[in-house]
Amino acid sequence: MPLQWTEASLASVKSAYELAMERLSRQAPARKLSAQQKQRIAELDSLYLSRIAQQDLSTQAEVTQWTAAGDAEKVNEARVRFSAEKQKLEAELEAKKERIRSEGSE
Repeated sequence: MPLQWTEASLASVKSAYELAMERLSRQAPARKLSAQQKQRIAELDSLYLSRIAQQDLSTQAEVTQWTAAGDAEKVNEARVRFSAEKQKLEAELEAKKERIRSEGSE
């Protein structure tokens, strides 16, 4: 006999996302940020987004130059350097944002 779902039973079924969010909120409740903290985080996001974009443009110019010269090794080196620099900047950004978030909970 096939399983039949009623509207009421479907309403009580939670998605995996909802269950995961409930577990997460029990393990690490969300912190309320002040307006100043939100502004500082937004400023950091903007600053680091521009730094990453600047690196990306520089790398694209370098890749174009080495591609025209036919040097695949230099192209790969430039891309690897950009990837490492981007990861470094993203980690730096997250560390700074976490310090701002934790200021209110000390």
